[in-house]
Amino acid sequence: MSERVTLVVTKSGCPNYKVGDQIVFDGPVINKEESGTLCMTAINALYPFVFGARKGYVWESPMQCPDCGESVTFEFLK
Repeated sequence: MSERVTLVVTKSGCPNYKVGDQIVFDGPVINKEESGTLCMTAINALYPFVFGARKGYVWESPMQCPDCGESVTFEFLK
């Protein structure tokens, strides 16, 4: 089982993210060379889903950053 997990932005009203941006996790560490902007609010909200995905349990629904004014939606890259 690979612990490499990639999230991709599918919708964004946030100036920090555009559609197609990715956050790549190699195990518990963010791969800085392959990842775009790292917003701590988004990382904090998404990490429980990332942890599950690292163990083989992939969340199928889109996930949203809770910073409601910006409305950034992420999905796991398959």
